[in-house]
Amino acid sequence: MTPITEVAGRRITLSNLGKVIHPATGTTKGELLHYYATVEAVILPHLRDRPVSFLRYPDGPGGQLFFTKNPPPGTPAWVATTPVPRTEDPRARQVMIQDLPSLVWASNLVPEFHTPQWRASSPAVADRLVLDLDPGAPATVVECCRVALHLRERLAEDGLEAFAKTSGAKGLHLLVPVVPTPSETVSAYAKRLAVQAEAELPRLVTHRMTKALRPGKVFVDHSQNAAAKTTATPYTLRARARPTVSAPVTWEEIEACAAPDDLVFVMGDIAPRLERYGELLGPLFDAGRAGEVP
Repeated sequence: MTPITEVAGRRITLSNLGKVIHPATGTTKGELLHYYATVEAVILPHLRDRPVSFLRYPDGPGGQLFFTKNPPPGTPAWVATTPVPRTEDPRARQVMIQDLPSLVWASNLVPEFHTPQWRASSPAVADRLVLDLDPGAPATVVECCRVALHLRERLAEDGLEAFAKTSGAKGLHLLVPVVPTPSETVSAYAKRLAVQAEAELPRLVTHRMTKALRPGKVFVDHSQNAAAKTTATPYTLRARARPTVSAPVTWEEIEACAAPDDLVFVMGDIAPRLERYGELLGPLFDAGRAGEVP
């Protein structure tokens, strides 16, 4: 019998709760749903009012992975959607996760959550800048931390404040609150930062995606500031063998990072971290912390 749960007055059909999704830890779909329900207070502000894209992995990371922007078939009428016109589909819409029932419904799809740097009320006008630090083997997150510290100082020179989270995969993401600015302007500035970082740290950084340039270096991916691009949402689980999370981290942790495992966090780590540190990305929602993009 397929279980049905009621969340804040919404009836939600759940499925395959005992199915193992993250094989390295035996983590089940039911445990995944429980995780998202327990981090509701911190993940929802990062999802709310932004069109959400899903990287779905319903059979685990070893099964089929597929990226979708369109509302999935069977999306309940009470789940909010917003117009996101695309060249191939001018009438396209995307889901918005506005509340706990929507979060539980979406979590039942077994997704990674990905969001743009802008809100649905102001398409292509960013309120965040993101820099994705992606290490090319044998470089690891340890090298990403060195680059993150360099970029933090560089951003501060321009009056901008950076906050960090793990990607949940191999690297780090730097998030910067900015006053609402056209995505094109933010993208151009982010690219300048990446090019400058490569010039100042040529043995450590590349600003280009070309695979031949990346071994042993950190790729500073500035492209996710484009209006059409998205980034893994803070606190989302990732499609990995273990239930790793894109988790906020302190600058002290970045400074102290000496081994890749120092900055790997799984879903069971998040509640204790929230109790210890609170919501490290809370300042992203403080308009007074947002800076002007040069």
